[in-house]
Amino acid sequence: MRSNPVPVEFEDLLSAAGRRVLAGTHPLCGALADPKRRFVAARGLIDAGRAERLRRVLERELADQAEPLDRPIPPESIWDQTEAYADLLPKTVRARTIYFESGREPGVRVARRLGVERLLRSPSFHAFAVALAGRPLARDWGIQLLRYGPGDYAGPHHDHDPGNPQARGGYVDIHLGLCSRAVADQSLVYSKAGHFSEIVPLAGAATITAYRLPFWHYTTPLRPRRGRATEAQRWVMLGTFLYARSRPVSSSPRAPR
Repeated sequence: MRSNPVPVEFEDLLSAAGRRVLAGTHPLCGALADPKRRFVAARGLIDAGRAERLRRVLERELADQAEPLDRPIPPESIWDQTEAYADLLPKTVRARTIYFESGREPGVRVARRLGVERLLRSPSFHAFAVALAGRPLARDWGIQLLRYGPGDYAGPHHDHDPGNPQARGGYVDIHLGLCSRAVADQSLVYSKAGHFSEIVPLAGAATITAYRLPFWHYTTPLRPRRGRATEAQRWVMLGTFLYARSRPVSSSPRAPR
């Protein structure tokens, strides 16, 4: 009997190395507790076969349900400028997404039917995030799906949310990237010592990335292999975790837009 491609628990996606993260014995445990470390990326924590089966389900069932996320560079960022080198660029992005803020959205209803929301709300996903964060995280967290196709990207941004008293001091994002073999490359570029000097490839079957936000980063445009543009996509399943407080969190944090 074949296993369910959308498991009940995040733990069911993990490889032996990934289970070591949950057990607290992997070298990445507590990585984001290091004040000098804001980002980690790792392959081999997710079982490749299970990741590929899950990616195919997401692409088959949810690609058409995801809503466009299209924020181009505003023309006024150039033509309304009155002083040389006083550039102000808002976050730009092109991708597709499913937010889980409303159960009335068609994509959310399908994702719930498939068990995707259950997977991202599973206790083992929270435990995995806590293991990488190295500190307690709130028991209520935001979730989101993203789909990158050819040319899709996310421009430079830092995800600081000063208007949210629960997030203004920082928070943690955990991303599971599921990439088709038709993708030639896509990378995450992030800042170190004030410069965009670090780059991590994302075009693998299953990549875990963990962020201690806010900090500056961007995702490069997805580039397909020659002649395989229609097959090229990378899905991202993400959780946004606030730090645990003395009082319980009143509502799920909004996943970044």
